[in-house]
Amino acid sequence: MTYKAALSFADGKTLFCTVQKNERLLDAALRSGITLPLDCREGVCATCQGRCESGLYTQDYVDDEALSAADLARHKVLSCQTRLLSDAAFYFDYDSTLCSKAEPGRHRARVTALERPSARTAILHVKLDGEAILDYLPGQYARLHIPGTEQSRAYSFANASGTGTLQFLVRLLSDGVMSDYLRERCEVGDLIEFEAPLGTFYLRHVERPLVMVAGGTGLSAFLGMLDELAEQGGCGHPVRLYHGVRDVADLCELARIEDYARRITDFTFVPVISQPGAAWAGRRGYIADHLDQAAVGERPFDLYVCGPPPMVESIKAWREAQAAQDARLYFEKFIESHA
Repeated sequence: MTYKAALSFADGKTLFCTVQKNERLLDAALRSGITLPLDCREGVCATCQGRCESGLYTQDYVDDEALSAADLARHKVLSCQTRLLSDAAFYFDYDSTLCSKAEPGRHRARVTALERPSARTAILHVKLDGEAILDYLPGQYARLHIPGTEQSRAYSFANASGTGTLQFLVRLLSDGVMSDYLRERCEVGDLIEFEAPLGTFYLRHVERPLVMVAGGTGLSAFLGMLDELAEQGGCGHPVRLYHGVRDVADLCELARIEDYARRITDFTFVPVISQPGAAWAGRRGYIADHLDQAAVGERPFDLYVCGPPPMVESIKAWREAQAAQDARLYFEKFIESHA
C-alpha cells in the first residue's frame, strides 16, 4: 500500500511524494528528490519538524524537548519519525528553495469546453495533455499562460484533484488579456501551458464547524474543497458556504452546490447579492452584513475566505468586531488584472 503526501512550504509551493507502507515521511521525501532539512534523524533535534494539516499518521519517537505536548496537540511532527496511515498534507515553515526539488511542475492541457454562465463569468475546462492526473490540494491555484501572448494569470482549481480534467472559474473583465482570449479566440483543442500547484490556501484538519466565504470567482477554491468533502459524505461538522456576487446572473454552479447539500451532512449555502433586482428575495448587501453568531452557529469555528481584497478585509474586520478571535482564519486575496 502507498499513500500520497503533499508538502507545502512558506513560499506557497507544494511538492508531492508517495510514501510506502511503514516508510518514514523524511525517507519518502528524500527518495523523491525533496531534500527536507535534517540532522539527527532520531526524533531529538527537531530540524525536520513540520505540521500535519490533514490526514492520519503515527510517530515513532519524539523527544519532549523537540516537540512539547502542546506542539503535538497542534499536529506538529518530526518527518524523520512520521509514518502515514492515509494520504496527508504537511506544512513546513520555510521556503521550498531549501529543497533541491523546488520548482512547481510545468504542465500542458487542452481546452475541452468553455461555459459562459453570465456576461462576467466563464468556466474553463481543460484536460491534461499526456498526463494521467495532477496532484494539488483543493484551494490551491495554477498560473495559466495565455495562448498567443507572453502573459499569464493565476486561477484557483475549481475541482478536486485525482483526475486528468481541470476546471477554473474566470472573471471576465471588459478589457483583460485572459478575458479577451476566452471571449474572442478560445477554441476546443487549444493548448494551454501552466505551472502548478501553487498557494497555501487549502483545507486543513476539519476539527470544528467550517464557514466558507467566497467573493465572486473566489468560489472556485471552495468548489474543490467541497468536492473532496462530498466524496467523504461530510466532515462531522456543519459546513456553511457564503457566496457574494454583484448580480443574480453572476451566481454559477448552482446545480453542483445543490448536490453538495445532498451529499454533505449539515451543509448550508447562502448567496448574497450586492446589487439585486426587485425580484431577488434572498440576502442583499455584503456578506459581512449577514455573518452573525446565529448565522455561523456554534463557536469556535474555522473561517476560510477567498475573494477580492476589500471583501477579505471586511470579513477580517467582522471577526475583530465580533471578538471572534477563536475562529481560525485562513484567507486568499486575489487582485484582478486590469490588462
